[in-house]
Amino acid sequence: MTKTYLAVDIGASSGRLMLSEKDPFDRISLEEIHRFKNGFMEIDGTDYWDADHLIEEILIGLEKVKQRGISECYVGIDTWGVDYCLLDANGQPLSQPVSYRDDRTEGAFEEFDRGLPLNQLYEKTGIQLQPFNTVFQLLREDRQKLAQAKQLLLMPDYLGYALTGTAVLEKTNASTMQLMNLKTRKLDEDVLAAIDVDKELFPNMAEPGSILGPILKEKFPRYDLPDATFITIASHDTASAVVGTPGKGENWAYISSGTWSLMGVEIEEGISTSETFEANFTNEWGVQGTIRFLKNIMGMWLIQEVARIQEYRYSYPELAELASQEEAFVSLIDVNDPRFLNPKDMIQEIQTYCHETNQPVPATAGKLARCIYDSLALCYAVELEKLEKITGKTLTQLHIVGGGSNNDFLNQLTADACGINVLAGPGEATAIGNIIVQMVATKGFGTLVEGREGIKKSFPMKEFQPQKENHQAIEIYQALTKQFV
Repeated sequence: MTKTYLAVDIGASSGRLMLSEKDPFDRISLEEIHRFKNGFMEIDGTDYWDADHLIEEILIGLEKVKQRGISECYVGIDTWGVDYCLLDANGQPLSQPVSYRDDRTEGAFEEFDRGLPLNQLYEKTGIQLQPFNTVFQLLREDRQKLAQAKQLLLMPDYLGYALTGTAVLEKTNASTMQLMNLKTRKLDEDVLAAIDVDKELFPNMAEPGSILGPILKEKFPRYDLPDATFITIASHDTASAVVGTPGKGENWAYISSGTWSLMGVEIEEGISTSETFEANFTNEWGVQGTIRFLKNIMGMWLIQEVARIQEYRYSYPELAELASQEEAFVSLIDVNDPRFLNPKDMIQEIQTYCHETNQPVPATAGKLARCIYDSLALCYAVELEKLEKITGKTLTQLHIVGGGSNNDFLNQLTADACGINVLAGPGEATAIGNIIVQMVATKGFGTLVEGREGIKKSFPMKEFQPQKENHQAIEIYQALTKQFV
């Protein structure tokens, strides 16, 4: 009997349920069954996610699966990292989860550093310092709410708990909290003490590929649901995207290109040194004991916000086409400057940055898009060079996966800036990686290596070879970003 798999893949702006099966030739199908919007909402000055809405949309998607005549399926859930839901003694949420883009963690670095130096925090956890990491969110959490809380569940774990009644802390996502010790792979009690949080707040850890349990159909009598067995997959979306990257051998790197661009390599042991601290690289955990050694880069959020502010007058392909008609490297921004994390007006923020740095101010949609794409490609080049230096690897292949891999213009800019062969695709790497972990867990594939070979058979990729050298532009970008460190 053919097994049916469902990937619940939820990002910051949308979510979808993707249906998959594997044929006898190890080819994987992928079909979107249900898509829905996501986003945070402001309530009394705080930005929250609507987790109830997400649960309802998952149920609607499962009902559509049942309507297709599918009575049994496996399901895995992935979302973004760091955000969490606090539960009371009855297992009920104390509030909706606060979004990582909320401004409550402003100044949290300085506050934390007074108790435990930030370099020691990095040395212990190996995790890149980001103001929205769970450790800093908990530092600024409402202490009354925290006192009431009996359990903390990260977003995908909370959604799984709401549907199955089983609470776990999935390892790949747990590492993003900056609360886990890189060497012991356990919660670090010194870090917890620094924010006055008890380790009893966290459920037992689960490996990617472990069975979470069946859906509680009786809890949702309004819905006609299939017999869905939930599997705890690599629930951080980047961890799933890396699983869904068909790299082979030792000399490849990846960019998981979506709202964020995550550039990195897959290694066996973490690296947390003064050099990696200064370079702000992170050691997130991957499947089967691997480390995702990577750099968080602001990514497609920049162009998404430009499109939104212009009320989607131009599609993303149209913005890329307009950018291609503009002169290269006229205006550049430091894409990782915190000012671009959640500005009220991204266009105005980019223009202000260019004005402050005595550059031409991009005024048209094409010039704004060109500024963003040029800056991203140059940032990738700078970080790839650091990646090679720190890991000692000679990287010969760069895989770009995720939604951003469909941007041929940026892919070619990246190949040129990095001086490396780029393979773009699959665009649905996160959903595919989610499903691959389910398939390995249920013996659909024997190993992860076999799963990645299945991806190559099933999904097309496009190749981009370097055509131009951009050494001068890279030097300008490096000087610009150092100016504002």
